[in-house]
Amino acid sequence: SAVYPDLGQMETLGLCRRGYFVEGLGGAQFALPGALERLREARAADEPEALVLAAADPAQPYGAALPWPEAEGGRPARAAGAHLVLVDGAPALHVERGGRTLTPFAGLEEEAARRALEALADAQRRGIVPRLSVERMAGAPVLGGPWEPRLAAAGFRAGPRRMSLG
Repeated sequence: SAVYPDLGQMETLGLCRRGYFVEGLGGAQFALPGALERLREARAADEPEALVLAAADPAQPYGAALPWPEAEGGRPARAAGAHLVLVDGAPALHVERGGRTLTPFAGLEEEAARRALEALADAQRRGIVPRLSVERMAGAPVLGGPWEPRLAAAGFRAGPRRMSLG
């Protein structure tokens, strides 16, 4: 914490970057550009990386520095309690506060959707995301819709009017 102000200044000058680079460490991480490239090279190229962030997290640029991409059946927001699932840095799913509505982003491919739902389920199991009881997805009821089998494959269970995890 003693060097945090200096690292923030270095980030402002473009000498380093702030982000979440090493899983299991705290959220305020800084890396030199060369180190960041080496971390990217070390990542498995065949498996898309999925990351779940709070929608209002400063490390999440959509809705602040970048406009939200087109979403299917909903309007994502940088709201407290909402979450965003990124797959390879691109927004895949928006989770509204309370976990009752999931909004996929337009053009989401099947593999990216699978990884996003698995990452969301894992984040819920680890306590990063509170309980999920999905009632609506892509603007329609989840039960009986095209997302029901995808949610079931990620570990969600069907219940009355919703699919729940946990």
